[in-house]
Amino acid sequence: MWLRMKVELLGGCSEEELEYRVKKVAAAGKLSRFPGNVFEVLDSCNEYEKNLKLVKRIIKMGHKSIIEHDYLVFAISDVSPIIEQTIIGSRLTSFTIKSRREVDFRNVGYYIPEFRDCELNIHKDNEKIKEEYKKQMQELFDFYGDMVDDGINVEDARFILPYCYHSNIIMGLNARELEKMVISFLFGRLSRLSEVKELGEKLYEIIKKYVPYLVDNIENQEMKDNNTFEILENNINRPNIKILNQAKIISHTEEPDNVVIESYIMYHYQCTKEQAKDIIMQLEAKDSEIKEKIMNIILNKSENRELEQAHFTIQIPISLSILTHLTRHRMHSLLVPEFVPMWNLNNYIIPNTIKEKGWEEKFKFKVEKNIEVFNKFKNMGVAEEDLIYFYIGGQMCNVITTMNARNIQWVCRMRCCNKAQWQIRGIANQIASQVKEIAPLIGKGIGPTCITNYICNEGKESCGLIDKILNKN
Repeated sequence: MWLRMKVELLGGCSEEELEYRVKKVAAAGKLSRFPGNVFEVLDSCNEYEKNLKLVKRIIKMGHKSIIEHDYLVFAISDVSPIIEQTIIGSRLTSFTIKSRREVDFRNVGYYIPEFRDCELNIHKDNEKIKEEYKKQMQELFDFYGDMVDDGINVEDARFILPYCYHSNIIMGLNARELEKMVISFLFGRLSRLSEVKELGEKLYEIIKKYVPYLVDNIENQEMKDNNTFEILENNINRPNIKILNQAKIISHTEEPDNVVIESYIMYHYQCTKEQAKDIIMQLEAKDSEIKEKIMNIILNKSENRELEQAHFTIQIPISLSILTHLTRHRMHSLLVPEFVPMWNLNNYIIPNTIKEKGWEEKFKFKVEKNIEVFNKFKNMGVAEEDLIYFYIGGQMCNVITTMNARNIQWVCRMRCCNKAQWQIRGIANQIASQVKEIAPLIGKGIGPTCITNYICNEGKESCGLIDKILNKN
């Protein structure tokens, strides 16, 4: 099934809605210099053309915070995970994506590129290449279906799915993020990926009609698809990539427990760091367990901002199938390698359930065949930008992120849970274990909520561990 991408703006499309959306943005732009209160400002913005002209003038001056008040929601169908991973990189954007843990994907369809040469012109053998590509991809989908029919859950069978399968997304973002996204897709390095550029074009067509104040700035953009890694590629040979055995904290705030507790005292008393240290010494003289008691308060506060003062930089080995489980957490600084140049396709993982069912050798054979076709196309001069769909779900990569302790606490509450997907659960447990070694007091609040807070939010779907913990206590 080969459907084409479809993008639709959900709401805000009628003439009345459009005018009100622009009115809100114009009011935001007018507020700081208008003598009346906010409601008087809104009442004064009652002419659409004037509002639109005002908004265009303000954002042309570079004051784009006003367009953050215009929020748009899009339905996006029949796009590949390449699109998923690309748009999720927009940290201030919200997404809901069809779950591969719950849904059988054998008949969802997949993306078929127009294959290009290394100059990004249509390859002379494009049609022939497309036919062989379709045959190869269908084999992988059929193999996925065979495994599911044999009792392998879709959560693990998806590790063989090629990265061309169709996905469906609901995406919400403000107009400032939308502008940035579209400019990147149409004029940046990502425009070399034909599917990404197509999404940029479809979003731009919607902008022309329903977000008109963005049009002038987008129209005046110039192509900026320069390779920012040339300084590396021109001076050193690309090393062989070694996938880590487990997540590893590679740097962190010095003495994170003390930093968090000191910030708690500095925040309350508005004192200096030196004074905070002195206060801790006075408190410890009275109670040797005072630091643990303070940390327990911080860990259980609803607004425990003190935890954000301690940072941990982590390198994580992860598969493409599970990458969204990590990227969907917004408030951390994640670096995921670009899809091009292509990674080593031999770096992949096979779930234990597939091995236990006796499908391991068949899985390896399918991967080897996939790599064989990939190499054939590459030797024919096909652009790597069109070969990225040969990645499979089990493809492994190393990513880097920096999280503060509050974010780690949040991630581990969900991802250390027995109900979490097994690979991300393993990663979360590795991170939690290392945090506990580095910062034992912070570590007491890192883990699933059944262990850290004696509560479980899974209801009837609970794994049952909470009952054992409560009965034991």
